[in-house]
Amino acid sequence: MVKRKIRTAAVRSLILCIVLCGCGVSRNSEVIVIGHEGQENAQLSGNLSEGLGQGALAADTSAEAFGGLEQTAEAEIRVYVCGAVKEPGVVSLPVGSRAEDALLAAGGFAENAWRDHVNLAERVEDGQKLYFPTLEEADSLVMLEAADGRVNINTADVFALCTLPGIGESRAKDIIAYREANGAFESCEDIMKVPGIKTSVYSKISDMIRVE
Repeated sequence: MVKRKIRTAAVRSLILCIVLCGCGVSRNSEVIVIGHEGQENAQLSGNLSEGLGQGALAADTSAEAFGGLEQTAEAEIRVYVCGAVKEPGVVSLPVGSRAEDALLAAGGFAENAWRDHVNLAERVEDGQKLYFPTLEEADSLVMLEAADGRVNINTADVFALCTLPGIGESRAKDIIAYREANGAFESCEDIMKVPGIKTSVYSKISDMIRVE
């Protein structure tokens, strides 16, 4: 009988430790030990289900917080700022930002920047290339805008070609090299004969180019 009492007390202590320390159940939980035919059975009651419910609530809250982080990431756009700026490169901006915000993120105007060309109040979009010309490029740009606003791919220099979306300095040089080797373009579609200029690029610039 004495050994049985000692064994029962030990079982009670073990179960109490598991409940209070290992399972995260409140101290108000009730532990019932019933002796039957030499076997001891343990039953947990009280706040166990409540503790599990609180754990599920915490998981839901964590999920909501994670979703909030995803929404925050999606609320940013990336803009490539280049030309006459102090720190050219890709900048991250909040959705709804303007060209002025992109300029400031790139360190502001360089000393040789033509400051009146870009509309700083214009909104920028994700993936946009924002080019700030130099004073030396001003004359070429003025001549371009004096026409109908479209780039003549048979006479345009590297700078004028770089104003087209998807056309960088390397691709602009390819266009000039192609027309020097093969003669003037006969139609706007002929620009797709230049290596690296596919239908996807042409669809972006078709309304912005002309031939003469």
